[in-house]
Amino acid sequence: MQAVRIHEHGDVGILQYESVSDPKPKIGEVVVQVKASAMNHLDLWVRRGIPGVPLPMILGSDGAGVITEIGDDVTQFRVGDYVCIQPLTYCGHCRFCSRGQENYCDAIGILGESQDGTNCEYTAVPERNVRLKPDHLSFEEAAAFPLTSQTAYGMLIHRSKIEPGETVFVWGGSSGVGTMAIQIAKTKGCRVIATGGSEKKRIHAAAIGADLVLDHYNDEIANSVKSFTEGRGVDVVFEHVGKATWKTSIRILGKGGRLVTCGATTGPKVGVDIRHLFSKQQTILGSTMGNVAAFDECLTLVSAGKIQPVIDRTFRFNEIKEAHEHLEKGQQIGKIILLPE
Repeated sequence: MQAVRIHEHGDVGILQYESVSDPKPKIGEVVVQVKASAMNHLDLWVRRGIPGVPLPMILGSDGAGVITEIGDDVTQFRVGDYVCIQPLTYCGHCRFCSRGQENYCDAIGILGESQDGTNCEYTAVPERNVRLKPDHLSFEEAAAFPLTSQTAYGMLIHRSKIEPGETVFVWGGSSGVGTMAIQIAKTKGCRVIATGGSEKKRIHAAAIGADLVLDHYNDEIANSVKSFTEGRGVDVVFEHVGKATWKTSIRILGKGGRLVTCGATTGPKVGVDIRHLFSKQQTILGSTMGNVAAFDECLTLVSAGKIQPVIDRTFRFNEIKEAHEHLEKGQQIGKIILLPE
């Protein structure tokens, strides 16, 4: 089969579209013919160099397709099932897993980072990593929501525990994780302030539910938030940018507010004036990609039409360098989808 693989870290020049061996299912695994795979910023970080990534590596975390082969002891699926792929892996032996509650085990790995991913024609994954695709979704749409939705859900629901009536501030509302954050917050009855770096992005953020959309390059964010919240500040800041936005994130956070962060796209080194932290009784929360429970809860929301996958554009696997360049430019709205030839 053909796959997108890296043998070293670097710029787009190290991306290889090459022939690799077809996967064979182990006990408890299924082979999925990948009909669509989605990109995440994680793909850029893995390509550039995350410590500990085993090489060579097939990139890609999200995917959807058709089961073509099943291994021994597979009980929930059969050949021909249309499925979407849950991208996280978990340990199998912690207190949750030992009680048969694997859904609540925090991820210890992810497809396309700790093991081969979905930028390929076929992939073998444990049956616990697949779910039946909602009938109303295309393969492209089914590949577009898993990682970003469970990340956003984990941040908002499991970590910051948003409540109806609260105000949530989302940086980069047109990003993959931002589009899901806006929609998830709205399903919980929250008011949402989002940002976008272009008029097109701001229009889109408003269209999917944001109550106020600001230009994070040119608007006076703090003053606009103060006016919108009548001086109270926001209850939750959804932070995934890092250094460039951190100071403003802290400034707009209200008394008892929670800042939840999952990324550092513009840099990991930030400062905190702890006087504001303790005097306003604020909380800073770290979050990763969520867990399987978050994925299943998001799948329920998607199946009910309460949140919608957002697709920017598609590329073929053999156009992988152009796809990475497009994501690096940061002009996309929603997800970039990769398709087999």
